[in-house]
Amino acid sequence: MLKLISSALVGAVFGLGIAISGMANPAKVLNFFDVFGTWDPSLIFVMFGAMLTAMAGYRIVLGRQPKPMFERQFAIPTNTAIDKRLIAGSATFGIGWGIAGFCPGGAVPALGLGYSETFVFVGTMIAGLVFARWLNSRKTAMSRA
Repeated sequence: MLKLISSALVGAVFGLGIAISGMANPAKVLNFFDVFGTWDPSLIFVMFGAMLTAMAGYRIVLGRQPKPMFERQFAIPTNTAIDKRLIAGSATFGIGWGIAGFCPGGAVPALGLGYSETFVFVGTMIAGLVFARWLNSRKTAMSRA
């Protein structure tokens, strides 16, 4: 139960940060990509602030805690390979972000604003996740056969 409560609190703080920074507004994000038009560099500052916070958090938590409070061990990625799958996923993410002005982190808090475009984006994002998992499981099953 404490794990669920702490996850909800962390999610609420993240969503609040996204809302305060304006990143739940796709027009603000799209203006970041419009370098020769109505360019808005504020996304750079939001990203930089997030990176600094994450770096400090990793240093503090990983240096002092032998394990997370509500898990058996830290879930730190070990795969460092840059492969076709990573490149394709990154490209898909970037293209989708540039077209819609949403990334998953900004879209979920934006659901609270009630815009129909947000619900369409989140619905198609979920459909894409389900499709990717299905495709991956099918590929795994074919390689085993």
